[in-house]
Amino acid sequence: MKKMIGLFVFLICIGIQIVNAQSKQITGTVTSAEDGIGMPGVSVVVKGTTVGASTDIDGKYTLQAKASDVLIFSFVGMIPQEIKVGNQTTINVVLKTESIGVDEVVVLGYTVKHKNEMTGSSVQVNAEKLENTPVVSVDQMLQGRVAGLSISGTSGTPGAVQNIRIRGVNSITAGNEPLYVVDGVPIVNSNVAVSTSGSTLSPLAALDPNNISSVTVLKDASAVAAYGARGANGVIIVTTKAGKAGKTVFDFSAVYGFANDAVDGRDVLTAAQRDELRYEAIVNSGIAKDIADAKKKLPSGWDGKTDANWGEVIKNKDAKQQQYSFSARGGNAKSAFYASLGYFKSEATVIGADFRRTSGSFSYRRDLTDKLKFTTKTNASNSIQRGLLEQSAYFSGQRTAKYFSSPDNKPYNDDGTINTNLSGNVKNPLYIAKHNVERNSLTRILNNSSILYRFTDKLKFESKLALDYYISDYKQYQNRNYGDGKETNGSGYNSSTQNFNYVFQNSVSYRWEIDEDHRLDAKVLMEYQQNNSKQLTAAGNQFATDGITNLIIAGKPTGANFLENDWKNVSYLGLFNYSFRNKYLLDATIRREGSSRFGSGERFGTFWSVGGAWNIHMEDFLMDNEIINSLKLRASYGKTGNSSIDINSYQPLLSYDANYEGLGAAYPSQYGNRALTWEKADVFDMGIDFSILNNRISGEISYFHKKTYDLLQEVPLSRTSGHNIQARNLGEMKNTGFEFMLNADIIKSKDLNWSVGFNLATVKNEVTKLAKDLNNQDIEITNSRKRVAVGEPVYAWYMRKWAGVNPDNGLAQWYVKEGSDEITTNYNAAQRQFVGGSALPKFTGGINTHFDFKGFFLDADIYFAGGHKVFEEWARYLHQGGIYNFAVFNGVSELMNRWQKPGDRTDVPKVLWDTDRRRAEVSSRFLYDGDYARLKNLTIGYTIPNSLTRQIGLSNVKVFFKGVNLLTWVKDDKLEHDPEVQASGYLELNTPPVKSYSFGINVKF
Repeated sequence: MKKMIGLFVFLICIGIQIVNAQSKQITGTVTSAEDGIGMPGVSVVVKGTTVGASTDIDGKYTLQAKASDVLIFSFVGMIPQEIKVGNQTTINVVLKTESIGVDEVVVLGYTVKHKNEMTGSSVQVNAEKLENTPVVSVDQMLQGRVAGLSISGTSGTPGAVQNIRIRGVNSITAGNEPLYVVDGVPIVNSNVAVSTSGSTLSPLAALDPNNISSVTVLKDASAVAAYGARGANGVIIVTTKAGKAGKTVFDFSAVYGFANDAVDGRDVLTAAQRDELRYEAIVNSGIAKDIADAKKKLPSGWDGKTDANWGEVIKNKDAKQQQYSFSARGGNAKSAFYASLGYFKSEATVIGADFRRTSGSFSYRRDLTDKLKFTTKTNASNSIQRGLLEQSAYFSGQRTAKYFSSPDNKPYNDDGTINTNLSGNVKNPLYIAKHNVERNSLTRILNNSSILYRFTDKLKFESKLALDYYISDYKQYQNRNYGDGKETNGSGYNSSTQNFNYVFQNSVSYRWEIDEDHRLDAKVLMEYQQNNSKQLTAAGNQFATDGITNLIIAGKPTGANFLENDWKNVSYLGLFNYSFRNKYLLDATIRREGSSRFGSGERFGTFWSVGGAWNIHMEDFLMDNEIINSLKLRASYGKTGNSSIDINSYQPLLSYDANYEGLGAAYPSQYGNRALTWEKADVFDMGIDFSILNNRISGEISYFHKKTYDLLQEVPLSRTSGHNIQARNLGEMKNTGFEFMLNADIIKSKDLNWSVGFNLATVKNEVTKLAKDLNNQDIEITNSRKRVAVGEPVYAWYMRKWAGVNPDNGLAQWYVKEGSDEITTNYNAAQRQFVGGSALPKFTGGINTHFDFKGFFLDADIYFAGGHKVFEEWARYLHQGGIYNFAVFNGVSELMNRWQKPGDRTDVPKVLWDTDRRRAEVSSRFLYDGDYARLKNLTIGYTIPNSLTRQIGLSNVKVFFKGVNLLTWVKDDKLEHDPEVQASGYLELNTPPVKSYSFGINVKF
């Protein structure tokens, strides 16, 4: 019996061997996990042999293999897969991007690092968070996503500049804006609009957010020291999309929506209310004994019917927004390309303004040989912004009409024509918007080309040339029939600016793997940057006719000017990274940088940083821990600089714009300072990064301390010098704070996923040293609203302190001096004092969430800021409580809460028939808590199943709804204007941010 069983087993084994020895045909398709598209050029090889095949253009393959064989599927940049054939004849494979992918790699400009290799503090926002959102520039999309980054708009007009601060304010008089780097190259990013009275225009508006792959914000010395003086205020790295090997994929998206003001601002008086206050003021001022007597002495002049709401008249309700983008991407193992076209148009929420951008990009990579690779990227666009008068109380501006046009004035005459006979100095914005011109145009081309040569797998050389060229044109025309141009029979102003910036980089990098435990990466780089700007302006008046707005028909030229300036930077950089078993990391950066903005003796500065990190989770005592997946302790310290000052600030200057009896004349205009040098900062940062529970919860905690010194300050000079002031490096300040980020996958499954993210950052700013005068007293910088003083935040609010309204007589009151309870009704008798806080938020943060279920998805982002104060700049007009509010211009509805009789308790003084603005002059009465929270983005959508879309030749179809600035919460009930103000903290009469609703579709095929 045993012999028979043995024989039976032997025969089975022989049969199995015969079956395994027989080859059979294996077919299948290899697709990408990212988009489900078939991948051409994938290698399919029988393990241990040279037998294999490659997938065709659709990702399909065919080969012969035995049941016992193992197939290896591999492709550059993808995770290889090994699959045993067994009894299968069809094997379909989905390849995923290598673990060092978008979510694991941080782009630092000069280098790219894995998250575990980072010793500094940085945050990266990837493409899926940036695409298909109806905003003009990418910086608007970072708000609430990056701890420590504060964004405030100068205006909600499409294309306007955004104020960005990273970890506080670092300078008193020099620049505080971060450096922008596109595809590894620093670019110029200053307001290109020439007019100081009109809308600003950001150069970043030239970049289509749909062409951006990622944005990285660098914050600490270890991250920004590589950029030397230009990185003092932080660095924002923008990486545009590039080609990818695989079947050509086409991507089309369309977004269409509507926008209105996110906040309407203060309501204004109606015509009836103005009349009521007018007569009450006459009585209060003793001109009349009662209301009846007042009406006899000063008849109203109001027809009893006209009650124009100028805030509604100038609105462009449901302003249209539309965005279209089409791109193609593909390639093979040796070359890849990406190309796109885009169109964006957004109307402003007031009449007569809009923004249009047409853009295109092209990226190409080619392996010329096994060792030599060529890459080029080009982004080009043309942007046109029809702006409006902003930044001040212009009587011809659309935004100011609400507050300066009387409701007694009819917008239109009875015959339907525009009424040009308004009372007061204000002009009808309907006519101005139709016949005047306020236009900014920007054409920008960014090209970045490089060659990379690999001497060995460890040693490589790269040379890169980047060109940034833009032409900016500004045109202003004021018609000759009505408004500001009438007195000169029409006036025009044109400006054309050409800016050419180029950067040339050469670098050598080397990776030395000493053994399995030790790795050293080194990179040395030389960078040369030169910027040249030319501006030609001309002006004229006495236009010969209507309808033609070009200066060629101006009969009287009134001015012409040409300005050219340039500056240069040269830098030598060394980057060194050491790793021991990937547990212990050490970074060192040194940069020697020279800038033409300083004199020959102070032109070069040396900036550096050192950083270390300990990947604690890789230690033996945590290797088998089932809770902690990663735990890293990091710290860095370094020195950075700031060169954001005007060119030629160090030089003694003569100016030649004087007029001496009709002849040109020169005069000494600047004393100069050959010792002028960089503002510098010592920066310390430390933090803990962690992830737990199978990476479902991750986060980081950071602390930073930044001491800035050698701050530029203007110091008084002796009159014998012939000058008043000289700029010197004397001031100091510090910024300290904590940052906290937490992300959690609350639900994670095949069909249902829910994640939540939270970030919070604090910052405390303090001036610690100022220049001294001859009496050894601090030279404090003071204006009518702010002051820079030791022990206070930079530009702390400094004004008369409001003491309310006297309940007995209705007069406004202020505290006499700081620390005293004495009160006065005489505005001039009250001393200015620090009234608390500054415009810099003490904390900022964001909350975001993602939810998806079987194709349905929802994303939401909330931004919040607080601990700061904002000031209502034009309150002295709008809250005056006198003739300006109910006889000349208009006032705000809060005036109806005025004091009327003894015993009334209110914050609004009694109204009087006078022109005295001191009742509403600069004081803490109009200083409000700036705390607010805003639902920045809300996206709801559905991804149609691939099983349906593939039947019509599409790989992915997504439809969605997007809302921007849908909800706003404000802490201070008195803050009626939009709380998202410019970095200065002033509530101006500018366009507020917009609330928009958009619908879109994204198709891949």
